[in-house]
Amino acid sequence: MEMVPSEEKQLVPKETESAAEEPRVLCIVQDTTNAKTVNERLTLNLPASTTINKLFEDVAHKAGYVNGTFCLAWANSVGMGPLDQASEMSLVLSGFEAGKRNFLQLTDKDGEQPQIASDESGTADSSGLDDSSQDHFIGPLPQDGTVGCSSDYSSPSYSYSSILNKSETGYVGLVNQAMTCYLNSLLQTLFMTPEFRNALYNWEFEESEEDPVTSIPYQLQRLFVLLQTSKKRAIETTDVTRSFGWDSSEAWQQHDVQELCRVMFDALEQKWKQTEQADLINHLYQGKLKDYVRCLECGYESWRIDTYLDIPLVIRPFGASQAFGSVEEALQAFVQPETLDGPNQYFCERCKKKCDARKGLRFLHFPYLLTLQLKRFDFDYTTMHRIKLNDRMTFPEELDMSPFIDVEDEKSPQTESCTDSGAENEGSCHSDQMSNDFSTDDGVDEGICLDNTSSTERALKPKSSLTFELFSVMVHSGSAAGGHYYACIKSFNDGQWCSFNDQHVSKITQDDIRKTYGGSSGSRGYYSSAFASSTNAYMLMYRLKEPSRNAKFLEVEDFPEHIKRLVQQEKESEEQEKRQREIERNTCKIKLFCMHPVKMMMMENKLEVHKDKTLIEATEMAFKLMDLEGVVPLDCCRLVKYDEFHEYLERSYEGEEDMPMGLLLGGVKSSYMFDLLLEIRRPDHVFQPYKPGEVMVKVHVVDLKSEIIRAPVSVRAYLNQTITEFKQLIAQATGLCVETMRVILERCYNDLRLLYVPNKTLKAEGFFRSNKVFVESSDSTDHQATFTDSLLWKLLDRHGNTIRLFISLPEQSPGSLANKSSCPKNCTDSEDSLVGAKGSKKSVEAILEESTEKLKNLSLQQQQQQTSSTSDSQKSSEHSDFEHIESTAHEPEAASKPFQMENCTRAASDPENQFPSEERSDSDVNNDRSTSSVDSDILSSSHSSDTLCNADSGMLPLANGLDSHSITSSRRSKAHEGKKETWDTAEEDSGTDSEYDENGKSKDEAQYLYFKAEPHSQEDGSGEGQKCLLVHVDKRITLAAFKQKLEPFVGVPSTQFKVFRVYANNQEFESVRLNETLSSFSDDNKITIRLGRALKKGEYRVKVYQLLVNDPEPCKFLLDTVFAKGMTVRQSKEELLPQLKDQCKLDLSIDRFRLRKKTWKNPGTVFLDYHVYEEDINISSNWEVFLEVLEEPERMKSMSQLAVLTRRWCPSQMKLEPFREMVLESSSVEELKEKLSEMSGIPLENLEFAKGRGTFPCDISVLEIHQDLDWNPKVSTLNVWPLYICDDGAVIFYRDNTDELMELSEEERNELMKKESSRLLKTGHRVSYSPRKEKALKIYLDGGPTKDPGQD
Repeated sequence: MEMVPSEEKQLVPKETESAAEEPRVLCIVQDTTNAKTVNERLTLNLPASTTINKLFEDVAHKAGYVNGTFCLAWANSVGMGPLDQASEMSLVLSGFEAGKRNFLQLTDKDGEQPQIASDESGTADSSGLDDSSQDHFIGPLPQDGTVGCSSDYSSPSYSYSSILNKSETGYVGLVNQAMTCYLNSLLQTLFMTPEFRNALYNWEFEESEEDPVTSIPYQLQRLFVLLQTSKKRAIETTDVTRSFGWDSSEAWQQHDVQELCRVMFDALEQKWKQTEQADLINHLYQGKLKDYVRCLECGYESWRIDTYLDIPLVIRPFGASQAFGSVEEALQAFVQPETLDGPNQYFCERCKKKCDARKGLRFLHFPYLLTLQLKRFDFDYTTMHRIKLNDRMTFPEELDMSPFIDVEDEKSPQTESCTDSGAENEGSCHSDQMSNDFSTDDGVDEGICLDNTSSTERALKPKSSLTFELFSVMVHSGSAAGGHYYACIKSFNDGQWCSFNDQHVSKITQDDIRKTYGGSSGSRGYYSSAFASSTNAYMLMYRLKEPSRNAKFLEVEDFPEHIKRLVQQEKESEEQEKRQREIERNTCKIKLFCMHPVKMMMMENKLEVHKDKTLIEATEMAFKLMDLEGVVPLDCCRLVKYDEFHEYLERSYEGEEDMPMGLLLGGVKSSYMFDLLLEIRRPDHVFQPYKPGEVMVKVHVVDLKSEIIRAPVSVRAYLNQTITEFKQLIAQATGLCVETMRVILERCYNDLRLLYVPNKTLKAEGFFRSNKVFVESSDSTDHQATFTDSLLWKLLDRHGNTIRLFISLPEQSPGSLANKSSCPKNCTDSEDSLVGAKGSKKSVEAILEESTEKLKNLSLQQQQQQTSSTSDSQKSSEHSDFEHIESTAHEPEAASKPFQMENCTRAASDPENQFPSEERSDSDVNNDRSTSSVDSDILSSSHSSDTLCNADSGMLPLANGLDSHSITSSRRSKAHEGKKETWDTAEEDSGTDSEYDENGKSKDEAQYLYFKAEPHSQEDGSGEGQKCLLVHVDKRITLAAFKQKLEPFVGVPSTQFKVFRVYANNQEFESVRLNETLSSFSDDNKITIRLGRALKKGEYRVKVYQLLVNDPEPCKFLLDTVFAKGMTVRQSKEELLPQLKDQCKLDLSIDRFRLRKKTWKNPGTVFLDYHVYEEDINISSNWEVFLEVLEEPERMKSMSQLAVLTRRWCPSQMKLEPFREMVLESSSVEELKEKLSEMSGIPLENLEFAKGRGTFPCDISVLEIHQDLDWNPKVSTLNVWPLYICDDGAVIFYRDNTDELMELSEEERNELMKKESSRLLKTGHRVSYSPRKEKALKIYLDGGPTKDPGQD
């Protein structure tokens, strides 16, 4: 082939020129062979002349499969077979469209999974990196398709094959649980340390002595074995973290890798006590140094010996503008002594006076494995933020430590002037410049317990042998606010450097190591920004170059016997996992539905079936899964393709009973765009075939004479059918006359379309997969009326807008439900209007008693009647009975109609409908058309008005007298014209609206909407005397009109009772907006009626709570009252006095209590007597306020004053005194301290204070208060950071700094901790509450932290 130079001066095939000019075909391939890759897409942009055979080769290369082991098929064409791999036809001739997206699916071939190409073949890039990128890539994985990322949309880094295949480096990565990169970096470093790994292998676990789950050395041993022998690309660390006693939340906590190193070493030492490895950590990692002070006058030296596990090196000295340039400079500064002179002079014991002295550190002994921590994290006192120092600091590959050793000091004898602090300050260096870097953690000993006699006997190495070679660089990428750790580690076998970045391991070079020196681009200020991100070395590990001690890694054949057994166990476990994963890859998981014939409800489950199982076998599995054995025969069941959202039966599988489920479902996928339905038929019926392309129609027959809407009949049609053909189809299913048939399509809520154009297709009329139509065929004159003026429209209008409500009446209301037991749950009443729009009303007793008698008679009638279909809705039993205020022309006719009951219990009485399988209305899956989006989330009891099966369902009569509306539209918009869409739980406005008079009656209400009420017995049996109503009402009725309808049942005028809406959690909110409709209510919502004066315009319901600051429960409910707009606080207090005396037995004077703001449990602003509601104080419905009883007359006279709650902390007694209020004239800290000093008697110079945290009463454990609070903040006013005390009610703790903390024994501390835990648990506070403190890193040797049984 002729080669020509390209624009990039590379030789390319000459055909490329013509290929670039021809059209391109974009192929998007979805790999459906396993759940891991089903969401990935392979994108190929190929010349149109590419052959099918070449397409297969390209897909195999992209997907990492062996060519010929998979199939390609069209993704969006039903019935078309797979592409012919051997075809030499071009893509265009094979049906591909140039310039458009062509969707393909990669599927199994002959039921077998595609073979994964081996690494040697070069077809699969399991690591997601090409060779060059693997050689040079270092650092966090790029997110933007730069170096180290595949350019394809599909990232092979996360493909199924990449999980199984080990990196080409030969090393295994570690999976990041969430934020455990710091742990992974340290574990890989320890694994790549021969001496540590070999020692860990030599330790043998005794299962009889310890639980393997909680054994840290054993889990590390298992992890190291897997890292050395596993064939996986990466392995999990969850078993290791579980042995630390960590739960899943710890995976989301990022910690410092140096802190982890010290804590883990301490834990290993504790676990290895009394074993050969007891001194392993000290032997490998511990060094010694001398902390000395030498008098410059007499030469007397006072010193002590410290031990260390790592050496912290300062990047930039405090106050300096220049950072150290290298590790050697930082080490020199570390041992550089400082002069103590002037006020810092040292008291010399020999001179018996203060003298100038020199203070410093000297290294006495270096460990075999030297750890250097570069202190890149600091605190900027200017910005008060943690910062990261990104300055450049070089480090050598070989480090000579001989200049820093002090031979003479190693051999100097101990005198009275020296102390050995090894046991006290274990595991860290101790000097003034480092004192801030090591903080002790409560309850955790991070140090190393040393045997001083053995450690001091170690021979000092001559200076010539103190050369250390670098083998691990732990890198931090990010800022002080957070970041990512990874490790660059050199193998001692071949000297190759590799980047261990969680699950990714790749080769790197010395150039990559030098990139971790640091150094920020551009000019920066004195300190780096708190959020400046950079990648640089944070922790370095060196090993002493000494051939006699330098070990090599144990090979597999040299493993101890117990490790060989462990390797075999892990191998078997990995094989078992592989087999299980293979089963998972070949298992189809799909949603399964079934209408249970006994439970009469749609059951849902997940069907898990192997892809090779046939449809018959899958049907038997679904039959058992739905618990149908003994209920129906197996041969009466079949699986059909089902769309749950639209309740649409897409197709059945006649003749495909022996087809494998993998082929039937289109492969094994993580999710399917359809579901399966287990359909059930009667034994004497046959299954109806469902063909693809059909649409399902729920047909409701409307009987205008009896005003009944019957249950739906399912009809399947085609979108290309005409209206005339569709009517004939309906006539066959229902027996209605085609000539007089009217068909109305309900496309969505309140959108009715009359289908009157004979030749128009169903598709043109707006039919979709699942549809709902109403049909009527009669000889009445209603045909001649305009549809929106017809009786049919009015009947459907009422059907779409009527909701059912359960109303609890007050026990005090007059009237009683006579003979409650005679009114069954499913009873209803006959159609008999008791009162007209302007007729005189009967007494409540008469109404309810007469209703009960009618219900008795009706119940007898119903027992003699049977129907053949389910009800369409829960409200289809509605007949106006108690209040049917409509045009009187239809009342006699309506009253004379006998009532017919159709409910879902028909299955037991009607053998023709014994096994309903798919007959559900489409509204079941759509949002409730009578519920707002907010209510649908809150009301768990609400559901669709078209529920499949309801015990109270029946037929729906017509409500007359409704206004007509447009044909397709918007009955809602006209009914809601001028109305704001709101919901009752947010009653922020005033109680009523201006268009209503004082009695709440509408000034312009010109129509009366449907309303029917009947007695109802509560199912839960709560309260025998509780009277309840079942009300069917048009939800377009206003609250004012609704209350008027309820007047005869409550027995008092509508202005004398209140309406409360009850939500799922039994919370009640009063509905007070009389001008709003019930549109936010839905079926089966609950309402409670309470006696009491309803709110007038400008009035607000207020809940009054008593504030008891020193009680265990400081918030106590007192009463409900009403405040009005324009009322002063003093006037409201005057109205409260008699109510407090009558209802709460509180006899108070008006000057001995106050009202104050309540925000949850927090007391806030004190309301002064002259404050006016809605002018000075914002007020809303269901407002809450604190009432606080005063021991003395009110001291708060002005808004400039500040009332704070103070509480004294007594450290010597370990107790808190009661709260005392203090009124400040200003926000001055000086005034606060003066008044605290005056009140407590603590001298001003000894007084310290701190602001309480959290919500009132700011409880905190007495074990934590002394050190956890921010005592004595350096501020002059209270309204600045970190106090921010700008309102009344803040909690201030104070103490005497000369009062020393009580010393507790371990038993006393544990006892006190239990008491505090119990106390704080009762008040809802946790003992460990400290929001500003970062969570400390802890490793629990007993398997986990001890939790209080009451805590989560």
